[in-house]
Formats: sequence, C-alpha cells, structure tokens
Amino acid sequence: MSHYYRLVISCPDRLGIVARVSSFITGHGGSITEASQHSDFESGRFFMRYEILADTVGMTPEALREAFEPIAREFDMQWALTDTRQRRRVVLMVSRESHCLVDLLYRWTAGELDCDIAAVISNHDDLRSLVEWHEIPYHHVPVPAEDKAPAFAEIEQLVESADADCVVLARYMQILPPGICQRYAGRVLNIHHSFLPSFAGAKPYHQAYRRGVKLIGATCHYVTEELDAGPIIEQDIHRVSHCHTPNDLVRFGRDVEKAVLARGVRWHLEDRVLLHGNKTVVFA
Repeated sequence: MSHYYRLVISCPDRLGIVARVSSFITGHGGSITEASQHSDFESGRFFMRYEILADTVGMTPEALREAFEPIAREFDMQWALTDTRQRRRVVLMVSRESHCLVDLLYRWTAGELDCDIAAVISNHDDLRSLVEWHEIPYHHVPVPAEDKAPAFAEIEQLVESADADCVVLARYMQILPPGICQRYAGRVLNIHHSFLPSFAGAKPYHQAYRRGVKLIGATCHYVTEELDAGPIIEQDIHRVSHCHTPNDLVRFGRDVEKAVLARGVRWHLEDRVLLHGNKTVVFA
C-alpha cells in the first residue's frame, strides 16, 4: 500500500514560495499527488499543504527534512513533514452520552480514521463494556466537584503514558484545566453542541429553543483556556421550527454532532487543519 509524506507550511506571503517548494520536491524525484495553497491578504500569511508519494522521493523523512531546512529558513516557515506510515495515537474522552464515541469507534473499525485509539478516559463507568469490546483500554477517572485537581493530574498522566498525539473530547462534560490546555495546545479537539459562538456553555439546545432559533448546529474546535472559544475546525446545521420541542432539538443535534466531530478528527489526523491565531485554515 502506498504511503505519503505530508508537507504543511505557514509563512509570510511572498513571491516564489510555490515555485521553490515544488521545484525542491520534483528535484528529488517526488510526485505531488495533492496540493493546496491559501494566501490570507489581511495578515499577509501563506499556507500550503502537499501530499508527496513517498516511494518516488527515495529519501527517508529525516533526510528530506534536513534537505528542506535551508528553504524553510529562507522563507521563515513554520512547517512540518509527516510520514503516513506513522499512525497517530488518539485518546478519546467521554462522559455518559455515547453517540459521538460510538460513531468514532465505528469509523475507526471501518478504516475511515487512520489512527490508533490508545485509550478511552471517562469520568463515569457506563461505557466500559462498549469500549473493552473493541479491545481498547478504558480508564474510569471520577472528577469530584469538591477537588478536581487530583483527577486531572491522573488524566494528564494517562494521556502522557499513552503517548497521545491528540485528544478528542467526544462529549466529555468536564472543563479541562489551563495546564492541560496549554500542554496540548492545538491537539485537543472538542465537539460543542451549538453553532458557536452562539449559545456557549451548558444546555445550548435549551438556550436555542428559548430563543426560538430556526437553525441549530454543532461545532468542532480546538480546546483553549477560554471555554468554547478555541479555533473552529468544522460546523454544520439542522433546520428546526416552532413545532419542535427541546428534546427534538437534542435528537437532531446528536446527528449533527457526530458528523461534525468525525470530519474534524479526520481532517486533523490528515494534517488538513492549519492554525492561524484563533482561526484555522482547513484544506478539506
């Protein structure tokens, strides 16, 4: 099965970036199978993502990185080169609602998510049998309201010992402390059950019902110290009317949540999401 190198770049915009990078790749025999670029005129930043057929290059990723470094310095690039043979290790976190977890596990077993699910962490024990049926370690870490610090210290240790590349909050109904947000910045994905920035916080569907909205939605975003305010990766909506109850909105919302989260996780794993301040560039 073919494998690829993914080259992802962010740098100040200027003439010649595409030509220089493309010439470098083709000069080493590389076949570019997918190319995406974006210029942000307001900030003057340039973003690029290339997929390169690894077998055509004839170099290890380490050697290719070393050869590319002078170009990266010349153009003041923030960049990364990844090898698709190195599967990402993902930790899922969940509370009691199972719809997002079930959907991710199905997509993982079906081969839609190219990763290893290293563990599932939950503040409840309800979903243990489901997770262990998939032969994935399940860690029950209660988070007592009176003192949450020891629980989150244990969670941080579990994530570290799992050698996790990213953490996915699949309806994990606890707020992560600032230390974890900082340590794993750009690597913790959350699904929020509203179309952010509207209706942040608790019970957003009930907030939406009381407001009489005609569209509800869900938002996949990166977690930051500010609640529900991190860079947005993906969103989607579902139309509702005055006929629908809060329970209807919750039911519709579950379908949107799991689809939005799955897309966000897949794009993150495929290096399609580039951070740009509190925004993202998504080469989906």
